[in-house]
Amino acid sequence: MRITSKGQVTIPADIRAKAGLLPDTEVEFHFDGTVVTLRAAQGRKEGRGARLVRQLRGRGDVALSTDAIMALTRED
Repeated sequence: MRITSKGQVTIPADIRAKAGLLPDTEVEFHFDGTVVTLRAAQGRKEGRGARLVRQLRGRGDVALSTDAIMALTRED
């Protein structure tokens, strides 16, 4: 594996999956003088789910009550 001229490297998919490194995951690097360690950043303020909810909040264009939504999903 090579580091590009921009300092980029591809993390293999199986390692990303095992480490839980999803797209948009904030990561941090630690260097102990010999070894570089990469891990998901601690104390993340907002996860992927929260970010999706924030982006979608207020985008609905039809005002339905909870009862109306439930009736649609139940096919009553």
